[in-house]
Amino acid sequence: MRRRRVHCGQGTAARSCTSARRGWTATVCFATLARNRQEREDDAMTTETKLRVIDADAHVCETERTWDYLEPAEEKYRPILYTSPSAPTKEFWVIEERIRGLRFPTLSEQQLLTMSETAGRRMDTPREARELDDVQLRLREMDHLGIDVQVLHNTLWIEQVSADPDAEAALCRSWNKWLADIWKEADGRLRWSCVVPSLLTDEAIEQMRFAKENGAVALCLRPFDGDKYLINPYFYPLFEEAERLDMAIAVHIANASPQYRQLFGSIFTNANSFALFRAPTMMVCHSLLNSEIPQLFPNLRWGFIESSASWVPWVYHEIANRWRAGGKEMSDDPFGDANIYVTCQTDDDLPYVRSYAGEHCLVIGTDYGHIDPSSEVDAISVFKADERLDAVEKERILLHNPRRLYGI
Repeated sequence: MRRRRVHCGQGTAARSCTSARRGWTATVCFATLARNRQEREDDAMTTETKLRVIDADAHVCETERTWDYLEPAEEKYRPILYTSPSAPTKEFWVIEERIRGLRFPTLSEQQLLTMSETAGRRMDTPREARELDDVQLRLREMDHLGIDVQVLHNTLWIEQVSADPDAEAALCRSWNKWLADIWKEADGRLRWSCVVPSLLTDEAIEQMRFAKENGAVALCLRPFDGDKYLINPYFYPLFEEAERLDMAIAVHIANASPQYRQLFGSIFTNANSFALFRAPTMMVCHSLLNSEIPQLFPNLRWGFIESSASWVPWVYHEIANRWRAGGKEMSDDPFGDANIYVTCQTDDDLPYVRSYAGEHCLVIGTDYGHIDPSSEVDAISVFKADERLDAVEKERILLHNPRRLYGI
């Protein structure tokens, strides 16, 4: 099944839109021209004998050492790792006397292997590698998996980590310094998305600049942050700075709205996790496409991470129907025009999804270090063996698309 073509023509005649905020006129076709130029460069690279691979969604699991970068005056904010005597494999981060964020169970190698066998997906990783106590071990793991570069995302910030902006600023600063040291030891192979206190704009921008200078390729933002939705103009200064720094926005599955969280309860219940985390990621993509943001920030790239890509056709149809009803023209490649990239999974119906996503939208990740519905440590080798896509399409998803997304 192929996607419907609705009011095409944007690719042949540029349509202008004026940004009052910036005082200049931008043409919507800029993104298309840039992509065409990049396609020519990519085609010239297909003769390389070694296929390089970028894992667009990998993780680092925070440890007590993550917070060793706190300043003495900030030690009062240090998270405490709590283990229940009745369930020794389960650990929780306690911040401000409340369980916050996410900490996966500490399972033995055999338990991880059993879980992998049950799920039909590899989820076993050495603890020293996923917590990056041993950077060289992580790099050897990547070599074994056929991965040249991993982009690391946080684990803790899946929800609000503190109601105190100063506390969040301190924790973000410590985390970013920790990742900076990891990047320095990894010879450029471990890039990362930074975390910032998004409700303290000036401090967030300062931390973004530090992160950019120390290997970060993206700014990780959550669909809901406090009482704000990600397309709220409140976040425009962060978007503007990310565009200036040539950093992507990584919309990783997360939800930092206490009100939203209260509706669904525990994040550890399977019945709640889809509504809490995956659905909001898709919602932001739809809202972004229907907003002024792609015109205001035409060079800003967006990655929608760890929510699979099976929803892309649905979003395409939704915006096509809404735009058509409103008399708005739509190109064949709305995701590409908005610089949107989406991580796919090996169990997605990839030919069908790709027919809606376009050639330059999809990337793939392993979710290395986690044990959840998106985790597949050997996703790269499984994807390479998939006969549903040809070699050129695979190379785009493994290399060229994530390279453009993250500016690597």
